[in-house]
Formats: sequence, structure tokens, C-alpha cells
Amino acid sequence: MMEHRDETRAAYDEVVELYASLFANKLETQPFARNMIGTFAELVRETGNLRAADVGCGPGHLTAMLHDLGLDAFGLDLSPAMIDHARRAHPALRFDEARMEDLPVEDGTLGGVLAHYSMIHTPPGELPALLAEQVRVLAPEGLLLVSFFGTEGPEPVRFDHKVTPAYSWPVDRLADLLAKAGLVTFARLLHDPASERGFLDTHLLARRP
Repeated sequence: MMEHRDETRAAYDEVVELYASLFANKLETQPFARNMIGTFAELVRETGNLRAADVGCGPGHLTAMLHDLGLDAFGLDLSPAMIDHARRAHPALRFDEARMEDLPVEDGTLGGVLAHYSMIHTPPGELPALLAEQVRVLAPEGLLLVSFFGTEGPEPVRFDHKVTPAYSWPVDRLADLLAKAGLVTFARLLHDPASERGFLDTHLLARRP
């Protein structure tokens, strides 16, 4: 059987052009997410460490957005086809193939990490280790913005995402995992259901002390 990372890689490799076309507007139609990313970029700039990773960057649209917002941003993604597209679409920026649980980044060197719906395919039991890796690469006072599908139930819910199976999370449960990883969550934004499934679009902004 294919391991979930292999399934995710293969699934996204197959939908690169369609996926890129759907998100080429850099969140112009998603004001809540766009402004949360803007806040993240502003706070990263205030730390003085402009280096930021867009983990699970896909076609690179948000990496480019972070660059436009004044950050020294680079993109990382599991899918080689997504990385190829990002490099073609944004040739001035850096994009590398990488796994979120094994980032090619030195300890404590980043001012920010953006994880925009890129942790949703990780099985719940593996998420603590993945979060620990994001903390490893953050400098003190560095920020993590994680966006995901929120649910009001007590447990994560596995669902059939349009690309490959994913999980929605109770907001307090994921915030607790961030705390256990060593982060302090200081802002959260939940807004209207993202789909007919009724999940909430959810954004947590946390800082490494």
C-alpha cells in the first residue's frame, strides 16, 4: 500500500495546472485569509528576520504574495510537479522539493513559517512531529501561521478532500498541539464554512518564545 505522503505527492502531481488556475489570484476573493497573511507578514517584518518559508507552497502563489509583502520568502513542497510549476511561474523566487517533517532549513533561522492548508493531509498521530519540525526552524520570536479546516466536534474528522484524503480539526485541539510543540498562540480567526461539509476556515497565529 502507498504511504500517505506518496499518495499525497502523486495526487497533487496529477492536478498541478488545474490547482494553479484555481488559486492564481493570490486570495483576491478570500479577504479573511488574505488579511491574516498580511498580518503575519507585518509581524514577521517587525522581528527583523525577514526569512520565511511557505511550506506546502503548491504552485507558489502565496510565496510570491509573501515576497510582495516584503519577506525573503521561499517555497517548499512535497510535489515535484508543483515545484516545477512554481519555478516557471515565479523564476525570481526559490522553490525546493521537501517534506514538511524534514525541512532543509537550519535550526532557528526563520522569522516565519506559513502553512496554508498544507498540514490537512497529515494523519492526526503524525501532526505533533510535523509541528515540532516547524518549531525547530523558527528563530526566537518567529511566527507560524497555520490554516486548516475547523470542526466543532471533539475529534479530528477524516474527509474526502477533492485531491486526496484530509482531516479537519477542532480548533482548541490544534491550538493545544501548538502549545505542546512550544508555541504561544496569540490570534485565531474562524469564519464561514468553506464548503457544503460545514467546516470552518480557520487560521491560528503563533509565536515561538
